[in-house]
Amino acid sequence: MNEVPRSSRKESFADVLIIGGGAAGMMAAIAAAKLGVSVIVVEKNEKTGKKLYITGKGRCNLTNTCPREEFSDHILSNAKFMFSSLYGFSNEDAVSFFEELGVPLKTERGGRVFPVSDHSSDIIRALEQGAREYGVKIRLHSQVKSLIIENSICKGALLTDGTRITADRVIVATGGRSYPSTGSTGDGYGFARSCGMEVVPQAPGLVPFNAEGDICARLQGLSLRNISVEITGRGEGKSLYTGFGEILFTHFGVSGPLILTASSEIAYKEAVNGLTLHIDLKPALDHKELDARILRDFGEMNNKEFANSLDRLFPSKLIPVIIDLSGIDPHKKVNSVTKEERTGLVELTKDLTVELSSLRGYEEAVITRGGVSVKEIDPKTMESKKVTGLYFAGEVLDVDAHTGGYNLQIAWSTGYAAGRHAAIEALKKE
Repeated sequence: MNEVPRSSRKESFADVLIIGGGAAGMMAAIAAAKLGVSVIVVEKNEKTGKKLYITGKGRCNLTNTCPREEFSDHILSNAKFMFSSLYGFSNEDAVSFFEELGVPLKTERGGRVFPVSDHSSDIIRALEQGAREYGVKIRLHSQVKSLIIENSICKGALLTDGTRITADRVIVATGGRSYPSTGSTGDGYGFARSCGMEVVPQAPGLVPFNAEGDICARLQGLSLRNISVEITGRGEGKSLYTGFGEILFTHFGVSGPLILTASSEIAYKEAVNGLTLHIDLKPALDHKELDARILRDFGEMNNKEFANSLDRLFPSKLIPVIIDLSGIDPHKKVNSVTKEERTGLVELTKDLTVELSSLRGYEEAVITRGGVSVKEIDPKTMESKKVTGLYFAGEVLDVDAHTGGYNLQIAWSTGYAAGRHAAIEALKKE
C-alpha cells in the first residue's frame, strides 16, 4: 500500500493531504490521485477502513439504487447541500466504481447494495487496490495534532509524533463520533473550530432506544415485521414519528430498521425527555376486522383455554406478554371471554405501548448527527469558505440520512468532490 517508512516521517510534501482513511478519505484519495497529483493519506489506526469493516453488520451496505431524484428524500439533514456532489458522483457512479475495481455487487430488498460476497473487507480491499494503482501513500499509526494555517490558507498538518506534512490542499475526512472504538472520536470538529468554523452540536444517529419496564427484555431477540409504529412525546402525546416495517426487541429496549430511522428523525432533546412507542401488531386490519378475526379464531377453538388460543395471531414469544397485558385469565375458556375483554385484546393488539427512556450512545450509533456546519462549506467543492485549501468530506459534515446505504453514498459523493476539486486546484498551482 506504499506505506511510508517511519524513519522518513520527519517532513513530507504532498499536493493533496487527506486526514482519515475511511470511506470518504479513501474515495477522496483515489479521485485526487487519478488526476495525477501526489496524495498522502494519514490514518491513526493500524489499517484503513476500520469502521467500514463493521458497516452493515460486516456486509457493507455501500449505497442504494433508489432513483436519483428520490435520493435526497432520504437525507435527513441538509439535503439541498448534497445536490451538487450527488450529481457529480451518484449512486450509479458508486456501483460502477466498485464493479470496475473488481467487486461483484448485488441489490437486495429496499434497493440496498452489497458486495456479492457479503464481506465488507472486499470493499476495503478494492479501495486500497485503487489507491495503490494511483500511487497514493498511506501513513498508518499516524495522528494529526493540528492543521498548519497561515493567513487563512491551509498549508498542511502537524502530526503528534512531530512530523510536519506540507500540502497544497488538505482534506479532513475524520468521521464523526459513532463507534469510537474504530477511531471516530470527533477530531475533525476540533480542526474546524481551530479555523473559526461553526460546528453543529452532535448526537448519536441511527441508534437503538432504551426502554422502561420488562416488556422488551422478555421479548429479547424477537423481530416483528410488517408492523406499524408511532412514537409520541411523553405526556402530551404529540406524534413525532410514524413508520411501517421491522423492529427488534433487545435486552435494553428496541432496535431494528424502523427504530434506527426514528432515532434520526426525532430531535435529541425530545428523546431525552422520554417517548412512548405505539406498536400496531396488525396494521392490515382495522378494529372491527380484527375483532371479527379473533371471534372466528375463538369459535374454532371453543373449548381451549385463552392461553392456548393465540398462536394464529402472535409469535409464540409474544403470547405470554399479550396474556399478561390483556388481564384475561390465561386458563379461561375462550367461549367465556367477554366482549369487554375481547375489545381490550383488540386495543392491545392495535396499540402495544412501550415507554422509551433514552437513546443508546455513540458506541452503538451507525452515524453521527451534527458536525461541521454546511454553511461553512462550498457544496460543489467541499472547500471551507473561511480557509483556502481546506476541505471536509464524509461524516464529519452535518449531513445524515436514513439507513439503507444512503450515509455511505454521502461519504462517496463528498469524498469524490473534495478529492477531485482539491487535485484540480493543486494542478493550477503547478
